[in-house]
Amino acid sequence: MAARLARRPATATAAFAGIFAVTVLGLLSVGAVIPVLPRYVKGPLGEGDVAVGFVVGAFAFTGLAARPLAGHLADLRGRRVAVVLGSSLAVLAGLLYFLPAGLPGLVLSRFALGAGEGTVFTAGAAWVVDLAPVERRGRMVGLYGLAVWTGLSLGPPIGDLLLQVGSYELVWAFATAAPLLGVLIALRLPDPFTPAPRAEPRSLIARESLRPGIVLSLGVVGFAAIAAFIALHLEERGIGHGTLAFTVFAVSVVVTRLAGGDLPDRIGAARCALAAAAIEAIGLAVIALSPSLAITLLGAVAMGAAFSTLYPSLVLIAVEHVPETRRGSAVGTFTAFFDVGVGLGGPLTGAAVALGGDYSAAFWVAAGCACAGAVAIATRIRTASPAQAEPAPSAPGPAP
Repeated sequence: MAARLARRPATATAAFAGIFAVTVLGLLSVGAVIPVLPRYVKGPLGEGDVAVGFVVGAFAFTGLAARPLAGHLADLRGRRVAVVLGSSLAVLAGLLYFLPAGLPGLVLSRFALGAGEGTVFTAGAAWVVDLAPVERRGRMVGLYGLAVWTGLSLGPPIGDLLLQVGSYELVWAFATAAPLLGVLIALRLPDPFTPAPRAEPRSLIARESLRPGIVLSLGVVGFAAIAAFIALHLEERGIGHGTLAFTVFAVSVVVTRLAGGDLPDRIGAARCALAAAAIEAIGLAVIALSPSLAITLLGAVAMGAAFSTLYPSLVLIAVEHVPETRRGSAVGTFTAFFDVGVGLGGPLTGAAVALGGDYSAAFWVAAGCACAGAVAIATRIRTASPAQAEPAPSAPGPAP
């Protein structure tokens, strides 16, 4: 018995590392084609800028739709089945790049890739929650989220390099091989989840995830504002260095996730989410008002730290009162709101710029959305019982 208990932490650690690797490989297939697709559409396919935008954006439609379905599948058939299916869809997307089907074939491959990525990340997040001890759950979910940043950071330079030294076909081959390796890894990982017998129809949408999901969408508007307008905002003010500001934001996300990833576990998910939403609003206001690069970078650091902490805190809120057999649906519902925030945040901040007459309007609108998220979390804390509002006492235990 003692030997079996001693093996559990090592098994959980290996499983987490494997899930992380599978997700990174899937996101590498996404990132590798980002700098390549526009050149391919306008070059060999001979299409215009509208086609470029549609091909790039097609990925998001199925990504959004797949997340609740993936969570539901993970509850019905197990986490491994869903992750393998998602990685297989990404493999299919890579194979479709090779077909001489023109623009329709390319759009179809992007649909498959979006569905695959959404399925892998959603089922993988539920898998990580299953593996993590309750007192370390926020930290492990936060670390798992770094798989997305890793794949999307490394993928574009890999794709660009492969195109420079080889051809489009070499990029397509990498985009196929990476998730295929993910399938092989996922098939060997232990899945502790046992689906419950299906006694009655289950909803695709978990109501427990709606409030934290809406707060996530409101917070993601800030990310959309920075991604779309930080460079233009600084150029308009004669400051420049927009790329540096975005890089500082991204580094702040990663460093905070590594150094302070246990904050939701230590102080409570709701309190951590409230503080994160408030700090995000302050960081965005600082960027909107900034007269210099140094002040802008300070706002970017605050925004990155808050954005990094908000996601794992809200995940914990989404799953805290959901039985294990519906955890996948809760995660799927919740993560879909990230796509909603990105999809609506861009047009919303763009409309603010058009109406406001300068780029600072985008950051003021995003700050207002973050404030609205803070109010929603504060309302939840006030209406919760004391036992729900306080963080659960930490019990000693190994982290996966």
